[in-house]
Amino acid sequence: MKVWIPHQAGLDLLGELPADVTVEVFEHTDRMPSEPADVRFWVPPFLGGSDGTALLRELPDLAVVQLLSAGADAWAGRMPPAVTLCDARGVHDPSTAEWVVTAILAQLRAFPAFVRAQAERRWTYAENTPTDELTGKRVLIIGAGSIGAAVRDRLAPFDVSFTLVARTARPEQGVHAVEELPRLLPDADVVVVLVPLTEQTRGLIDKAFLAAMPDGALLVNASRGPVAHTDALVAELGTGRISAALDVTDPEPLPADSPLWVMPNVLLTPHVGGSVRGLWPRAYRLVGDQVRRFAAGEPLINTVVDGY
Repeated sequence: MKVWIPHQAGLDLLGELPADVTVEVFEHTDRMPSEPADVRFWVPPFLGGSDGTALLRELPDLAVVQLLSAGADAWAGRMPPAVTLCDARGVHDPSTAEWVVTAILAQLRAFPAFVRAQAERRWTYAENTPTDELTGKRVLIIGAGSIGAAVRDRLAPFDVSFTLVARTARPEQGVHAVEELPRLLPDADVVVVLVPLTEQTRGLIDKAFLAAMPDGALLVNASRGPVAHTDALVAELGTGRISAALDVTDPEPLPADSPLWVMPNVLLTPHVGGSVRGLWPRAYRLVGDQVRRFAAGEPLINTVVDGY
C-alpha cells in the first residue's frame, strides 16, 4: 500500500507501520515521487488550500485523504465517492487554545498598547492603566468541539463563567444551539469563535451579531476568516465600541490597505494558531495511527461528515 506525505520529517514520526506499507514524500505538487496510480492514502500539505483538490483526479486508486488541519472547508464536498476525508481533530487543540488564551489576556491587559509604547521608548503607565482583567469575565465559546473544550479548560483557573454554543443544543452538557446567539451575545464579555467554515457558519459574524455584543466586549476569532463579514467587522470595530483579536481574516493575507491593521482595538496575527513546534509530532502520530487502521481494515477516526 502506497502512502504519500508532504514532509520529510514525517517519515520518522509515523511510528512502526505494516511491512506492506510504502511511504513516499510528496513535497512539491509539480513533481510526483512515483507513479500516482497506486496511491491509496494521501496526506496533503498543511494549509494547502483548495488548489490541492485538483490532484484528486490524478489518483484513481485513492481511498483516504488525511488532512493535517482541523478545518476541512477546502476539501469537504470535493471528494470522489470512494474517497474518505479525515481531518486532524485533536491535533491543534493545545496550540489553538494557547493562542486564544494569549490573545484574550493580551487584549484585556493592553499588551498591544504597551508594545507600541516600547517601540517608541515611552513609559505609558498613566496612559494605559488601569487595564481590564480576565478574572470574573463571562466567556461565550461558539464551537463546543475539542478545541472549545481545550479553551474552556485553560480559562477555568481565571475564575470566569462559561456559556458554550454548538450547531445543535446538548442540554445534558449545558451546550446551547447557535440559534440562541441573539439572546446569549448581550451577556458575554468575551466571545470566542471556533466553528468550522461551512455554508451554515459562513458570515456568522455579521452586523447583527456584532451589534448584539455589549459595549467593551472582546471578539476572538480563531476559526476561519469567512466566518466573519469583513465589512461588518471594519464598521463595528471602527467605532471603538468593542475590540477584537483575529488570527484569521477574509481575505488572507489581509491586504495592506485594510483598516484593520491600524485600529488600536484590534490584535492581528497571520493565521498562526496551529503553527507551533509540536505540530508535526502530534500530526504524524495521528497519520501513523490512521495508516495502521486503514491497513488493518479498521474504522478510521476523524472522518468528515457535512463539513465537520
